[in-house]
Amino acid sequence: MNKKRAAAFAAAVVFAVYGAGCSHDEAPYIVNTFEITDTSLSEEYSESDELVTMIKYYEMSSGTWKTDEHEYKYRLILEGRMPNAARDSTFVVLSNRNDISFEQAYKSLISSSTNDFFDAEQTVIVAMK
Repeated sequence: MNKKRAAAFAAAVVFAVYGAGCSHDEAPYIVNTFEITDTSLSEEYSESDELVTMIKYYEMSSGTWKTDEHEYKYRLILEGRMPNAARDSTFVVLSNRNDISFEQAYKSLISSSTNDFFDAEQTVIVAMK
């Protein structure tokens, strides 16, 4: 009788781990949506030091992030002060690299050199304050 119980227990464990329909194979779904900030609120948000979202993006159930065009592994919050700025800035960056610096982010916005621009398939700034 113990062998039957052990077999039943093993089957129950396998079923619990893998589940009916193999739920671990499900396609990622949207957990949270970050909408573009209404342009009429952008100035108000900037003055009150709130994030202004410029590109709609999504948090996925798989722990990844995406825009309507691309998927990314990481969501980075980069803080610092740009040269000659009166206050600190924050950039929300989606990227497939986790080593993006604040300097790289602000240069991608203000530089006249195309070498400083981000490749949107790899990195994109989605929000800032």
